[in-house]
Amino acid sequence: MALTREERETFLAEPHTAALAVDAGAGRAPLTVPVWYQYTPGGDVWILTGRDSRKNRLIGAAGRFALLVDRTEPTARYVSVEGPVVGTVPATAEHVREITSRYLPADRVDRFVDYSLAHHGEQVIVRMRPERWVSSDLGSLPDV
Repeated sequence: MALTREERETFLAEPHTAALAVDAGAGRAPLTVPVWYQYTPGGDVWILTGRDSRKNRLIGAAGRFALLVDRTEPTARYVSVEGPVVGTVPATAEHVREITSRYLPADRVDRFVDYSLAHHGEQVIVRMRPERWVSSDLGSLPDV
């Protein structure tokens, strides 16, 4: 069953790991990689990535990307969102802390942020405006 707007936005706002997909050019399948993301219902989705990464170059060339998040418990549910890039800005330490805090336990955040800032090179925030949504809750899966 398709999710309501409120259900899909609430689900997307939860800290799932997303599969990012972006056009990789002629003769290639889309680049599809796991990413951390940030989303507040009604707003833009953003990801953090290396400024010089292949992912960032492909997103820049395509001008859009898609994210898919899912879960299997307590029910099989997914949300896919696709839309245009609406901005790319240099990432700050605050951005790195915000997204890290979403995914890691509090006692690991400072160490990860320090490591990321020291070893991941220049990073950027890429914002996407959700334009097309596909979602479903498939209900409880039967025991097999």
